[in-house]
Amino acid sequence: MKFQIPNKHDKRKLDMTPLIDCVFQLLLFFLVASHFEEQARMTNEGELEAALPEAAAAMPMTMKPQELIVNINAQGQYYVGGNLEAEPALARRLQQSQLNNPGNQSVVIRGDEAADWKYIARVMSLCNQANIRDYRVAVVKDDGAEQ
Repeated sequence: MKFQIPNKHDKRKLDMTPLIDCVFQLLLFFLVASHFEEQARMTNEGELEAALPEAAAAMPMTMKPQELIVNINAQGQYYVGGNLEAEPALARRLQQSQLNNPGNQSVVIRGDEAADWKYIARVMSLCNQANIRDYRVAVVKDDGAEQ
């Protein structure tokens, strides 16, 4: 007995919907991108056709100012940048630092463990008088790492 299998000419169909969707997405992207480029060209916010000068020590303008580090030895003497500072000179330096970096100046107070706390508190008071609010006291953990 001979079985006959129906011959279905099953043609596979390719679904074009995702392809058309991708093409429209690309078209939309390029239309929007070209609009932004054209608008930047019209408002002169595009490329700057100028020869800009070079700077050897250029720094970004948003850079945080350097911290002012005040060291206090066991005798209660103040050192800033390795130089011995008297209390009035330290007060002037703190005020000048605040004027140079209004609202952004930070101070790290590093006191010797044998120094009296009154010297550290005095530097904190000078920071408050100079309107410097970002000051902190550095300490050393038991494992030797400075904080």
